[in-house]
Amino acid sequence: MACFLVPMTEAIVATIAQKVIKKKEKKAGVHAVTSADGFEYEKTPFSKKLGWLNKLLWGGSALLAFEHVWHGEVVPYFPFLTAAGDPADAAEMLHEMGTAGVCMAAIVTVVWIGMLLVAKSLEKRALKALPTVR
Repeated sequence: MACFLVPMTEAIVATIAQKVIKKKEKKAGVHAVTSADGFEYEKTPFSKKLGWLNKLLWGGSALLAFEHVWHGEVVPYFPFLTAAGDPADAAEMLHEMGTAGVCMAAIVTVVWIGMLLVAKSLEKRALKALPTVR
């Protein structure tokens, strides 16, 4: 009914956080790291990594919202959510948001954390693969 609102809310918060972090990163400068051999490489900024989460959340929310529109659970007139018109349906909607919506948002966030771990591993491997200067 409205489970897509939970990941959408997380996406809104993450988007705002990304904008703030990106501004701070620009003030701080480039994220270059110098290896022991004197080579420099640029680390992936956290704002870009947060952008990955945003894309996952916004894409999933849009797909879920479309599915709910397709099934007539979301309508283009007030109250927009068909379940919000009846108190019994509203309770069921809130339950669905608390179970399915939170679960979906949590799974997407866990997948993103996995992506961060893989990216960190690849960055470390790239640093080790840099040629040495003699």
